[in-house]
Amino acid sequence: MTDFSAIEFRQRVLDALARDDESHRLPIEKTPIKDLAWHEGEVTALKDAAVLIPIVDRGDEATVILTQRTGHLPSHAGQIAFPGGKVDEGDASPQGAALREADEEIGLASQYVETFGLLRPYISSTGYRIFPVLSTVRTGFELVPNPCEVDEIFEVPLRFLMDPANHQRKSGQWRGKTRHYFAMPYKEHYIWGVTAGILRNLYETVYQS
Repeated sequence: MTDFSAIEFRQRVLDALARDDESHRLPIEKTPIKDLAWHEGEVTALKDAAVLIPIVDRGDEATVILTQRTGHLPSHAGQIAFPGGKVDEGDASPQGAALREADEEIGLASQYVETFGLLRPYISSTGYRIFPVLSTVRTGFELVPNPCEVDEIFEVPLRFLMDPANHQRKSGQWRGKTRHYFAMPYKEHYIWGVTAGILRNLYETVYQS
C-alpha cells in the first residue's frame, strides 16, 4: 500500500524533480505546463503568480489545505483554490510570494511551513504563469480566513488527490470555445480548473515521471 505520509511524499517529489531534465534551470526558464483550457493566441502577455501547495503532516495520512474563494471576487469567485496570488515586486522569489499570500489569505504562519520544491510553471487560460510551491506544514497552526478573499478553509486527504480514479476530465463552453479541464469532486467541494490541473500535474510528476 502506498505511503501517503508527508515525509514519504516529500521524498517522492524530490526524487521526481531530480529526474527532471530541466532541474538545473531557474523556475522562470522551465518549460511550462499549459492548462487544458488553453488556446493558442488568446493571451499575449502573462502575469506571474505563485500558489502554495500545503501538505500537512498528519502522520500516515497527509492532507492538503485548500480554500473556497469568496463569491464577490472579480476573478474565479467561489472556486476552490490553493493559497496564493500575484507575485509582487517586493517578493524575493515565488516561494516568498506563496508564503506571503498564505499568511494574508488564511493566516498560515511561515514558521509552520517548509518549502521544498517547485513544479514547472503552470499557464492558465486567463493569462497567469503560476509557480506551484511545494511545502510541508507541521501541526499546531491556527488558520483564520481573510473574509475579503476566503469563505472557507478545508483539508483533503493527499491520498484522494493523488488517486487518478478521482481525476475526471470534463469539457464546457467558455468565451465561445470548447474548453477541457480536470475535476476532482470531494464531498461537498468541487475542485476543478487550474487547481485540479496543478494537482494532476503533481500526480504526473511524482508517479509518471
